[in-house]
Amino acid sequence: MTLCLLLALSPVEGPALSAVEGPALLGDPERAVWTVDGVEREALVAGPSKKGDGPPPLVFVWHGHGGTMGHAARAFRLHELWAEAVVVYPQGLPTPGRLTDPEGRKAGWQHGAGEQGDRDLKFFDAMLGALKEKHGAGQVFSAGHSNGGAFTYLLWAERPRVLAAIAPSGAVAGKAHRGAEACPVFHVAGEKDPLVKFEWQKRGWGLVRSINGCEETPKPWGEPGCEIYASSKGAPLLTYVHPGGHEFPKEAPALILKFFQASAK
Repeated sequence: MTLCLLLALSPVEGPALSAVEGPALLGDPERAVWTVDGVEREALVAGPSKKGDGPPPLVFVWHGHGGTMGHAARAFRLHELWAEAVVVYPQGLPTPGRLTDPEGRKAGWQHGAGEQGDRDLKFFDAMLGALKEKHGAGQVFSAGHSNGGAFTYLLWAERPRVLAAIAPSGAVAGKAHRGAEACPVFHVAGEKDPLVKFEWQKRGWGLVRSINGCEETPKPWGEPGCEIYASSKGAPLLTYVHPGGHEFPKEAPALILKFFQASAK
C-alpha cells in the first residue's frame, strides 16, 4: 500500500491537528503536524477505514532508533489489519542511543522520564488530546520496536491508566518502570538478539509479572512461540519468542492485533 504523505499547510501551537482535516474515514496514513514546545513534530495518521461499534480504538506505533514513521507503518501494518482503529506512526527526533549512535545523529525517543525536557511524552499527550477530540477515540494502545518498544514501556509507567494494552518488541522493562500500574503486555523477543540480549528482555518479564500480578509459570497461548502468564489483576503478560535476532518479525503484527482486540474492554 502506498503511503500518502500530505504536507500540513498551517502548523499550530498546542495539541490541535494542523493536517488530517479530510473525510472522517481515511485509508492510507496521512502526514499530520503538531508544534510542541516550539518544535514541529509529525506523524503518519490513518483514520478508520471501517466503522465499528462505538468510538474507534487509538493505536500508537513507535519506530526504533534510526527508523522513521514510514518504516513503522510498513513493518507493523496495523492500519491495514485493524480497519476500525485510528493508527498513529509518530516520527522521532535525533536522540543519543544507549547501545548505538552515542552522538545522537539518528531519530529516536527519550529513554527515561525527565530526559530532553520530556519532549516525547509531551508529544504523545498532544497527539492523544487532538486525536481523541477529532475522532472521539476510545481505548488507547501502544506498540513499538527496540527504542520504540522501550518508549512504550516508558509510556506505561509515566501515563498510568491511559493505556488499555501495550506491545513492546526487542526492548527491556527496567527499574525505571516500577511505577507502572497493571496493564496487559505482549512482548516480542528474538532469542538470538545480539543488541538487546534475550536474557535482558526475559529478566524484564519478571518485573512485568510482579506489577501485573501474574503467575510464574506460563501456558501456551495457541500460537507457535506464544506463552501467556495469567494475571490476578486481569493484566496478563503474553510473550512471543521468535528464532531470529533484533529484527521485527513479519508475523508479529497479526499477533499484536489479536492481543489488542482480546484486551479491549
